[in-house]
Amino acid sequence: MTEPIQPPDLSTEQDFAGAAFAPLYTTTVTVAGGTAAHGRASGRARSDDGVLDLDLRLPAELGGDGRGTNPEQLFAAGFAACFHGALSLIARQAALDPAAISVEATVAFGRNPQDGGYVLHIDMVVRWPGVARDVATELLRRADVLCPYARMAWHGTPTTITLAS
Repeated sequence: MTEPIQPPDLSTEQDFAGAAFAPLYTTTVTVAGGTAAHGRASGRARSDDGVLDLDLRLPAELGGDGRGTNPEQLFAAGFAACFHGALSLIARQAALDPAAISVEATVAFGRNPQDGGYVLHIDMVVRWPGVARDVATELLRRADVLCPYARMAWHGTPTTITLAS
């Protein structure tokens, strides 16, 4: 019998040491092919390890066939998963069982009335039955600080764009 894989000993207080960004995990996803309409690309998204490999399609609401996923769905899934993970870590540190936590992320894509460009609106709903509202509210606040997707949404994230030769 094999022993179950033990996750690393994670800590929100001790994971960082140093004056500069230190990546803990890096991944690359490439999107290529397809057609573009309304400033929206279709095609295929593939991760460098091959685990993610899916078709991207314009949603039916934007005139597409809706037969694939779209960036908003991927972002909603990533944000919900990241926030769920952060809240679960905080819950375990508070000696609470995170098993009942669910996080729903709704991402809306639309026009920015200030400049005519595109903007996303994000609504998060957390369900945590059996935990007192005041306790859950404080832990949500702590998870909001810990979750890198939340930090990106509220404060921006360092981004570089390079044209390859």
